Amino acid sequence: MSNETIATETTEAVGELPIDELLSDGITNTPPSFVRAILAAASDPAVTSFAGGLPNPISFPQEALLESMQRVVAERGADAFQYSATAGIEGLRDWIARRYNKRFGTDYTADDVLITTGSQQILDLLGKVLLDKGDGVIVEKPTYLAAIQAFALNQPTFHEVELTEDGLNIDELNAALDAGAKMIYLIPNFQNPTGLTYSAEGRRQVREALTGRNIVVVEDDPYGELRFEGESLPYIGGTALPHGVIMGSFSKTVTPGFRMGYILTKDHALLKAINTAKEAADLHTNVFAQYVILDYLEHNDLDEHLVKIRNLYRDQARAMTDAMAECFPAEVSFTKPEGGMFLWATLPEGINTMDLFPKALERNVAFVPGEPFYAEPGARSTMRLNFTNADEETIRDGIRRLAEAIAEAL
Repeated sequence: MSNETIATETTEAVGELPIDELLSDGITNTPPSFVRAILAAASDPAVTSFAGGLPNPISFPQEALLESMQRVVAERGADAFQYSATAGIEGLRDWIARRYNKRFGTDYTADDVLITTGSQQILDLLGKVLLDKGDGVIVEKPTYLAAIQAFALNQPTFHEVELTEDGLNIDELNAALDAGAKMIYLIPNFQNPTGLTYSAEGRRQVREALTGRNIVVVEDDPYGELRFEGESLPYIGGTALPHGVIMGSFSKTVTPGFRMGYILTKDHALLKAINTAKEAADLHTNVFAQYVILDYLEHNDLDEHLVKIRNLYRDQARAMTDAMAECFPAEVSFTKPEGGMFLWATLPEGINTMDLFPKALERNVAFVPGEPFYAEPGARSTMRLNFTNADEETIRDGIRRLAEAIAEAL
């Protein structure tokens, strides 16, 4: 028997054993990231992409990070390349705690902080630690699509609560709480995808509704330090509620490539459970990257760096909203964020933005249709636009071409 015959028979045998029968219900019912597919479609250099959630590379402090890398190798030696504690190196955890205490008047310590492989890992760990099949989780409507994806692996019951300009619809929130939920997931500052920020009164109302409820209150805040208008507001849960959890990240302030996120909570029983789940997942986050981030923070003025990012994003956001006001049909409304990286456009009902996407791509411009940002499937007339990864001239030209596609659809 020839080798070719053996290979053919082996292939046929493998083909008779479908992997689908072996996959878990969780992964089978979890859709792949739609944004990844969008980014692939928009990868042509000729396409102006407002689809990704990419920080502007201009904001990466490359020279300072190179200096930090060299210092870490020279000064930390083998410690920078050795296994380490699951919670993360103490110096970085202490820096994070002090940073939040300075900003919000809290009393976090290093023991309240756990370093993760990006904030996306926090979503995965929270799902593993808190959610069994059928358990309730409350999310904004719409919400961050990767959170839906991470939680969906555990097959929970999603309770969507309408997001308004001030925060959550309180009647819907109370109904969702009465239905039963273990966790509520919120993005109070420059929400992804809408760009909306909860008002002080909106935060108070949500906090009041959650008070006395035995529920983990997760506030995802990767954009909080990217405020370019208005004043910072306190968290809803944080240290004010017994199971308050704050999610943070260095991806939007220093570099996304290091995948450096963190969690802050005074609930040490929950933190211990998350630590156990993380240890099982990856032992610990990249040690060298932790030391580099810490060294960068110790030798550079982060606030000075943030001023540059905020000024850049303010101009880019203004360029986009000005162009939309000028070019978009009057029937289209859109948010005007005070920070962050995104804004949200709403077209008249009946215009499915999933159908609009290929029409826009024909004009070499891309966005993310609204549908993937909802826990419940269905056609949507909304879209997310990112303003941070293109210069002002490119933004204006791309919005003009997108307006043409929208006008044709209308």
